[in-house]
Amino acid sequence: MANLAITYHYIGRWVEAAALEVQVLKMSTQIHGKEHPCTLTSMNNLAVTLSSLGKWTEAKMLKVEILEMRIRILGKEHTDTLISMNSLAFTLRCLGKWTEAELLENHVLKMRIRILGEEHPETLTSMTNLAMTYVLQMRTRILGEEHPDTLTSMADLAMTYGNLGKWKEAEGIDIQVLEMRTRIQGSEYPDTLTSMANLAMTYVNIGKWTEAEVLLIQVLEVRTRILGKEHPDTLTSMANLAMTYVKLSKWKEAEMMGMQVLEIRIRILGKEHPHTLMSMANLAMTYKSLGKWKEAEMLGIEVLEMRTRILGKEHPDTLMSMANLAITYDYLGKWTEAEMLGIQILDVRTRILGREHPSTLTSMINLAITYEHLGKWIEAENMELQVLEMKTKILGKNSLAQEFYSGHQPGFATLPSGINDTISSFRCKSL
Repeated sequence: MANLAITYHYIGRWVEAAALEVQVLKMSTQIHGKEHPCTLTSMNNLAVTLSSLGKWTEAKMLKVEILEMRIRILGKEHTDTLISMNSLAFTLRCLGKWTEAELLENHVLKMRIRILGEEHPETLTSMTNLAMTYVLQMRTRILGEEHPDTLTSMADLAMTYGNLGKWKEAEGIDIQVLEMRTRIQGSEYPDTLTSMANLAMTYVNIGKWTEAEVLLIQVLEVRTRILGKEHPDTLTSMANLAMTYVKLSKWKEAEMMGMQVLEIRIRILGKEHPHTLMSMANLAMTYKSLGKWKEAEMLGIEVLEMRTRILGKEHPDTLMSMANLAITYDYLGKWTEAEMLGIQILDVRTRILGREHPSTLTSMINLAITYEHLGKWIEAENMELQVLEMKTKILGKNSLAQEFYSGHQPGFATLPSGINDTISSFRCKSL
């Protein structure tokens, strides 16, 4: 029941997740007692889901209770206690209680500096969280809600939410920022267009493809008219719209736009520029969707060759190109070539990322499928058993889902990390 609730949370079915989590919490309290780790995990998961539903006050009440118990049982400096403080600070910020959030974040930061050291990733995350809270609070108080700098801080906060997968919160702030910038600066002002593009990318990430398409068409029309067709921002808008067309199964439109972007980038930036290579990779993906496997293969080989030469064999972009080409080989029935690439990818990802990393597991699954196509049933079975073993092991670990800050960058953005608010898997007996 608990794991099904986690699944519902991941796919955005928060109402169903909350209903199950209420039941799990009730049973865990009856069986284990209120202060048992499993019960606290259940309370945390329910609090995170309530936050996803925008029920910040209810989430806060649960998080306060969890924190009080963890302080009493584990002490103020225990890792789980610090995670609970950070999580509560996150909710307080969402409720606009900046001073309380700042006090908690200060405490977490001091503890992490003393226990983990200044350069530990969790310490650096705490520093970032505290800085963002402080800046937005000060700008709102001194400059007012509608000042450009305050709006920039709000946009940054939305970006951070997105990066942590908290798209519902990102969407809410993006809409606010866009509304205010449109009203104050006008619909064609560069910052307004950036807000429009950011909201569109948030829509992409929550599967609102039609809404994303409408906004991206608007952004592209204005940028083309004001900046010209070959401006980098215009090309980014075209690339994002092309990818949205792919999601909407508008393959022809995606192909035409992808070809335009690639042609201009080759001419202006050259064939080996990272943005050009990204356009080639995206167009290859569109060709796959259209069933144009030979065209996808040719582009895929070209991208892989250049990325290997420029970035090196072990760069994440090179490995992604290798994986995409292996899938293309699979569809073309070139299973030996797919196998060779699949083994190479798996070897590098296992060595660099570790066996339990999602990308490594994806590589294992893909290679197992290739083994099946080659009739290597024993190898396929062994690989699938390894994946099952790893997934079972991972489900016993914390931090499966997060509430967070996020940021948009050109194209389909890679976003910075921020506050963690974690849904936990269950290591307790099933209820």
